[in-house]
Amino acid sequence: MTELTELVGSWMRRQRWYSTKNVEPRLRLLASFDAEPAAGDVRIVTHFFADDAPRTPRVYQVPVVARTERDGDEAALIGEAGGRFLYDGPTEEAYVTALVQLMTGEERAEGRDAHAQGHTLGERIALRSSRRLTGEQSNTSIVGELADGRRALIKVFRVVQDGENPDVSTLAALTAGGSRRTPSLLGWLTGRWPTADGRTASGELALMQDFVPGAEDGWELAVSAAERGEDFTERAYQLGGGTAELHRLMAQVLPTTRATTEDVARALDGMFRRLTVTTTEVPEVEELRAGIAAVYEDAAAAPLPTLQRIHGDLHLGQVLYSLERGWQFIDFEGEPLRPLAERALPDATMRDVAGMLRSFDYVAGSLARRDTPIDAAGWAGDARQSYLDGYASVAGGEVEEFRLLLDAFELDKAVYEIAYEARHRPAWIPIPLSAVQRLLASRVS
Repeated sequence: MTELTELVGSWMRRQRWYSTKNVEPRLRLLASFDAEPAAGDVRIVTHFFADDAPRTPRVYQVPVVARTERDGDEAALIGEAGGRFLYDGPTEEAYVTALVQLMTGEERAEGRDAHAQGHTLGERIALRSSRRLTGEQSNTSIVGELADGRRALIKVFRVVQDGENPDVSTLAALTAGGSRRTPSLLGWLTGRWPTADGRTASGELALMQDFVPGAEDGWELAVSAAERGEDFTERAYQLGGGTAELHRLMAQVLPTTRATTEDVARALDGMFRRLTVTTTEVPEVEELRAGIAAVYEDAAAAPLPTLQRIHGDLHLGQVLYSLERGWQFIDFEGEPLRPLAERALPDATMRDVAGMLRSFDYVAGSLARRDTPIDAAGWAGDARQSYLDGYASVAGGEVEEFRLLLDAFELDKAVYEIAYEARHRPAWIPIPLSAVQRLLASRVS
């Protein structure tokens, strides 16, 4: 399998979802399983590779369609091995058809040291055609045209981890609970494979949900409105109300728990660690440290919230707007930098609210950094307030009751953003830095 490993390693480095940038992959083939070929001389195999290049090895899922003839998409060609031409599975209809059959038929695929099992909340689904989307980051997304005329979004997880993926478990619970604020989950695939250190892992490999017709990306919609000076307060109000509706249903269909002093201490420790990192990397934050620390300490001494499942990485890029369905919430994987085991843990709803407030701020910040700057600070301020008003229209006095916690979460998010921008886009540091200054000033006034 050396030839296959070398081919995949060379190809993987060029993929947007390869998570260790500017590093040459060092792959080991761990396991594989076969899916039934759709037709003709085609073999469909899903491989699991350990990448030992990063400090903590990662495991990648690499579905491959192997053909004896070179007749696939050249852009998806991985290479030639064993007399067959290997193509990236998600670009191939044969693979997508087999994947949908596995998921919604609740079928099982067996292989060498690995297997997969399909699951569905509904009926078996037949695929008519498919096309891969090109804007993926950590996963690969595919739009499938179904035999009954509907469309579905299929997501293949590239980095796979041991444990529950909240993108599946959250959406499954919300779908079963009758959510109107999320696409319905149609099916998913779980698997079992060896880990990089020789243990056995199990978790989700792919999911399929219904496609939201005529949907616009929330970030693009907001940026477009802000650059034209269009009023966005009504849509922000609806988004706030939708967020509260989502949180309410999550609390009904998934576990909740009352926060303890240990939870508070753990959260506080994380905030102070991020603050220390940021002040080390961006000295300007040092003079703000005392004020930031005071907000954190005040939040820790305030009333404790009920913890529940939340989105975990909520911002304008994680919502869609549809004239037919209104605001829809997507991508429940949580914060990508957190370990998978932590992402499904109950958390405070104000963390999601803080994430969306920061996103509105970034709309204005990005426009201010254009070649011809646009001042959208007032637009962002109005949108932020309308979002909070919308949230309160459903959640009642929750925002005011936990305002200290919301301030702490928003400051923590901005502090993290300062460190991120310092490493990747130094010219953007003023966006989160000015937010920290504004939040601290509002506490004084």
